[in-house]
Amino acid sequence: MMIFLRYLFLGLLALCLLVLALANRGAVTLRLLPEEIGTRLGLDLSITLPLFIVLFIAIAMGLLIGFVWEWLREHKHRAEARSERSQKERLQKELSKSRAASDQDEVLALLGDAR
Repeated sequence: MMIFLRYLFLGLLALCLLVLALANRGAVTLRLLPEEIGTRLGLDLSITLPLFIVLFIAIAMGLLIGFVWEWLREHKHRAEARSERSQKERLQKELSKSRAASDQDEVLALLGDAR
């Protein structure tokens, strides 16, 4: 059932993006600087693209910025989990050494009692 819902959601999303692309086919010009400043500085950097491409790029950039922001925000939690994991492994090694030593002592104690 979940697979069906996933495919249904992806299909609806694709349909919405297709309708958005068809409705926004007009060309727009993107400029790095305002036109007056660009001509004064000699940096008239502009590009003309269909509006739906600009929208899709904006959505992708927003998602990318959000993912990076969240990854940076969760750094302290990952660092804490990493330190706790290394501490757990260190304690498990100490416990296994302690058990191995106590097992040897019990064997020696049994041998000593048998004499």
